[in-house]
Amino acid sequence: MAEDAPPIRTEELRKVYGDLVAVDGLDLEVRRGEFFGLLGPNGAGKSTTIGMLTTTVVPTHGRALISGRDVRRNPAAVKRQIGVVSQANTLDRALTVWENLYYHGRFFGVPRAQARARADELLEQFALTDRAGSMVFQLSGGLAQRLMIARALVHRPQVLFLDEPTSGIDPQTRINLWRILEDLHRAGQTTLLTTHYMEEADVLCERIAIIDHGKALAVDTPAALKREHGDETLITVTVEGDVARLAERAERVDGARSVEQDGQVVRVHVRRSEGVLSQLIAFAGELGLPVRDATSLPPSLETVFLNLTGREYRE
Repeated sequence: MAEDAPPIRTEELRKVYGDLVAVDGLDLEVRRGEFFGLLGPNGAGKSTTIGMLTTTVVPTHGRALISGRDVRRNPAAVKRQIGVVSQANTLDRALTVWENLYYHGRFFGVPRAQARARADELLEQFALTDRAGSMVFQLSGGLAQRLMIARALVHRPQVLFLDEPTSGIDPQTRINLWRILEDLHRAGQTTLLTTHYMEEADVLCERIAIIDHGKALAVDTPAALKREHGDETLITVTVEGDVARLAERAERVDGARSVEQDGQVVRVHVRRSEGVLSQLIAFAGELGLPVRDATSLPPSLETVFLNLTGREYRE
């Protein structure tokens, strides 16, 4: 293994199930210490890609490498280098919180004394010390998720895989988990995240790959993706009176791509937003419609996602 090998690399990676092409020639490279996001609609190939990178799915063609090790040729060595947090709760319900950490370390060959010390260290890092003797079934969803991440780190993996780690937990717990993940990133942990929360990807990820139909559509920083692909600014104006008249005027705004009316609100999607908000407010004044609210929302990661993958409903 080359010392400078990237933590994650795929080369023409492909997975076919009968007539279904789940992953279609995917080329990705994640840098050491990088927090990398993998976004895509349902059925885009995210889970299959994660499966191949973590040795649970055998590639049909191409290569997946973890720190230079081929997942197909040397899966045992790859497993020692990765930590995986899946969507499902895979904690051992017959063990306490501390025992889940200790025995996971022993499973990966960590010596007894080191496994004990590492379990104690992670309990403190993840604010679980007071729950050390609790059984898993006594934990809330957020606490269980924190324990799953801590457990994945027991053997100090080179790469941490997080498959929708905050799905189904409350906003406060989600934000607290973000802080933990940001601390891990600052400490140099290489992480690959899949999520359906655009804000989560925007906050945590240095770079993002948006994939669909098994192909990478775009790979860049969140800011660069928004500059290149998030070409719509959403401007909203809320008025009193005959809002349809303002919507009709808004159709004439230079650069307006679409105009929507919802109750007393007019929404205008524009490619270039300069001066549009003030123009709409001026229109409302000319029409004698009092303005109650007005906002301009710049391109978002969600806009990028929809522009690249489409807006049709996916099962």
